[in-house]
Amino acid sequence: MASQTLVIIVVSALLVFWAVGAYNRLVRLKNTIANAFGQIDVQLKRRYDLIPNLVEAAKKYLQHERDTLEAVTNARNHARTASDAVRSRPANAAAVLTLSAAEQALSGALGGLFALAEAYPELKADQTVRDLSEELASTENKVAFSRQAYNDAVLDYNNAQSQFPALLVARLFGFAPSVMLRATESAAERQTIRIQM
Repeated sequence: MASQTLVIIVVSALLVFWAVGAYNRLVRLKNTIANAFGQIDVQLKRRYDLIPNLVEAAKKYLQHERDTLEAVTNARNHARTASDAVRSRPANAAAVLTLSAAEQALSGALGGLFALAEAYPELKADQTVRDLSEELASTENKVAFSRQAYNDAVLDYNNAQSQFPALLVARLFGFAPSVMLRATESAAERQTIRIQM
């Protein structure tokens, strides 16, 4: 009887140590997602700060295109709000999906602004606008690199929380799957924006 009790105690202790290890691994992977989003967040903030300057520089040339400028400003504000929501919950799938949609809308609004610039040679030639467009393109590249690191962290986390037997711990403690950030535009679209400006 004593040996049977000892075996039960040893097996129970091993299960508890394994569960603690699995829980700690999931927490570490979730924190890695938060860290990876922090890198994206820095670049998104920079991007959001550049956009009002670009809109202001374009205003003097695009006085009759107020709707386009307002669309860019509104899309930027919406994307910034969505980014703030993800900052507080970087592994939350709903918040990340909202940010992806907001970034898509912002990218479309900026694309409209850059396409409109083609009709205004003075705007296209303005050094401030060109500098801001170049900084924006550089920031977009940094966002793309950071997004890749974030998506890698999400993949590691999702794999860990969905594999048996760790998924038992994940379900017990509410570790839900996260989602990856989609690219805001294709490489071809980014190239088109760079060529336009």
